[in-house]
Amino acid sequence: MNDPERHTIIKYEEELATLHATLLKMGDLVERQIAEAVESLVKRNSAQARETIARDEEVNRMDVEIDERCIDLLALYQPAAGDLRLIITGLKITTDLERIGDNAVNICERTLGLNQEPPLKPYVDIPRMAEIARSMVKDSLEAFTRRDAALAEAVIARDDEVDNLDRQIYLELPRYMAEDPKTVPRAAGILFVSKFLERIADHATNIAEMVVFLVKGRTIRHMDVRRGHAEPA
Repeated sequence: MNDPERHTIIKYEEELATLHATLLKMGDLVERQIAEAVESLVKRNSAQARETIARDEEVNRMDVEIDERCIDLLALYQPAAGDLRLIITGLKITTDLERIGDNAVNICERTLGLNQEPPLKPYVDIPRMAEIARSMVKDSLEAFTRRDAALAEAVIARDDEVDNLDRQIYLELPRYMAEDPKTVPRAAGILFVSKFLERIADHATNIAEMVVFLVKGRTIRHMDVRRGHAEPA
């Protein structure tokens, strides 16, 4: 192999390694955004909520950086097979991570309003939802790093836990609103927070599905991986 070819291969491998590292860094950041968004709600810390909102600019910057890196890799090296799937997965993952960051900001914006009123009730299910959703993000990225389809499928299965908690909150809070109309704005704010967490879990599920695509070369979106067939319409 002549030197120019060897140099190109080394450069290409370095670019792939940098892409992987940047994706994980973005993942760490959005995990922190989830944790601090919900902490600002539970601890009624509006300053923390504002700091979390401000950090979203860094999430957006990394989203653009990763997109540009992926496009450059596709244009310059014309990758095939596994490397092509890796880059496509990178493009998909960064989109979901950016949207997770947006939902953390949405939680903070609701928190700023909720913190101005007396708490409606102790927060129990919201922190549980947040911890499950955050762990789903973490494990989906771990599955990406390890090329672990089994771990990715376990992440997908955990989405039901978040859906069940979201459903429980939607059944509970209307009772407060019916008993005292003055609670409606606070109850609505909590319902929105629950929905934002449910969406975060959905985006973590998307990442896990892309890991299965990366490892196995097959798309499982809109499939029930536990039963092995498409969900009914």
